This record gives sequence, structure tokens and C-alpha cells, in this order.
Amino acid sequence: MLQQIYPSVSHPYAFELNKDFHFAAAHYIPCEDAGKCVRTHGHTYFVNLTIVGDDLDHSGFLINFAYLKKQIHEQFDHYLLNDLPQFKDEIPSTEIVAQTIYKMTEEILDKQPNHPKCAQVYLRETPSSYVVYKGKEFRNG
Repeated sequence: MLQQIYPSVSHPYAFELNKDFHFAAAHYIPCEDAGKCVRTHGHTYFVNLTIVGDDLDHSGFLINFAYLKKQIHEQFDHYLLNDLPQFKDEIPSTEIVAQTIYKMTEEILDKQPNHPKCAQVYLRETPSSYVVYKGKEFRNG
């Protein structure tokens, strides 16, 4: 994976962890104005999760990198996103996929005794297109 520079997120926490991974998936956007995206097509999505917190767990981690990747990657890799239960009532646009990854990450983090938080999800769909989704407490304004 190429080293990337991601938009930084302002936060008051002592630790910031960033985890990169990717998954391959297909989707389609069932809206007339989506142009060619109405047809099923695939992407290699690149994800960066920004996790923050003040306290480490018993292993000295905010959260184990491998655990985060496993939990998210296995949910999406080599699937047609439109068929997944996470998108039953949603169109799996890149924005919605980023928001869904955020919500899934928060559910994982909420179960951790040291209470880390997901500050943002950066999701690259193509070499020239990406979405950043920030948690409510990390949005400016």
C-alpha cells in the first residue's frame, strides 16, 4: 500500500492511531442521475481509520490494529455492497460506506475498557476520489 497523507483531525487526546487497509468490492447506485454508476462496477477501496484516546489497554494499545482490520475487512471484502444487510435501507455510495465503517468502528470501540474513539474514516474509492467522514465531536463548528 502506498504511503498517504490524510486530512488531520483536531482532537484533545494524547494518542492517535491510524490504520490503513483495503478491500475489493462492487456496488451500483440505483439512481438515474448516477450516470455509469447505475451499472454494477467494482473498486479497490482504501481505508484509513483514525482512532484517538487517552488510555491504553492491558497490551499497551489504543486498540489492536489487526482486530480493527479483521472486523471491518471481513464485512466488505469481495462482496456486492448493495446485497449486504448494512445497506438494506441505504444506497452504498462512498459517503454511506464511509459512514457505515465509522458506525461499525464505534461499535467495536465502545466495547473496549479504555474507551478509544473513532475520529474519522478516510475512504478512497478511486485514485482521484475519496470521502472523509468525521465523528460528531470532531467536526468543526
